[in-house]
Amino acid sequence: MATSEELAQIDISKEEKDKLVAEVMRYMLFKTHQTSGCPIKREELTGIVTKNYRQRALPALVINEARDRLAATFGYEMRELQRTRAPSTRSGRPSQPQPNAEAKSYVLVSQLDHEVYSKYVEDKEAAPLSGFAFTIISLIHLAGGKIPEEDLWHQLKRLGLKNDNDEKHPALGNNKQALELLAQQRYLLKEKLAGPEGHVVMYELAERALDESISGKLKDYIAQIVGTSTVAEENSS
Repeated sequence: MATSEELAQIDISKEEKDKLVAEVMRYMLFKTHQTSGCPIKREELTGIVTKNYRQRALPALVINEARDRLAATFGYEMRELQRTRAPSTRSGRPSQPQPNAEAKSYVLVSQLDHEVYSKYVEDKEAAPLSGFAFTIISLIHLAGGKIPEEDLWHQLKRLGLKNDNDEKHPALGNNKQALELLAQQRYLLKEKLAGPEGHVVMYELAERALDESISGKLKDYIAQIVGTSTVAEENSS
């Protein structure tokens, strides 16, 4: 939390600062709900501050305090994301990365106990999409971190999803849109690459899927499945 000396240097009152912090917190909470958990760009949060204030150090101060208060008040970590590499061009070659602080974005990650979160916070209606996301991430992980779109849908059809244009799935609705949402949420990186037989769409694990909070659970789950399969094979032989 900013001290009175820091506020004096920035030339802003505690009341003004607290109001900005509350606005950033409110924006993070409502925008996260509105966009189904898609990352929120830092420049959007900065815009809330710079709309009426021009002090250069103020946005960082407000955003940092909003992070602290979201954790203390709601049990949410305001986790920073930054793209690990630039998207490829149509030729398949990576474009030149442009280091820019405004490329950063944030997502809210609950730090509540699992039972508390499940009872009071978790959206039960979103469970099918969470299962779909876990399945997609698992398939790409087992494929080495990257998979062509055609191969991905081949595996999904084996699991009962008819095709990528099925708009009447009882739980997911439009299957293709459900997959697109995972790219918007930064679990996946979708790229169109040039190949010998034309353009190929590739899916790759992105920042959120590579985060230890997810990748660690994923590896444990796959290890359990492999272990169970091995025991079953040994018992049948």
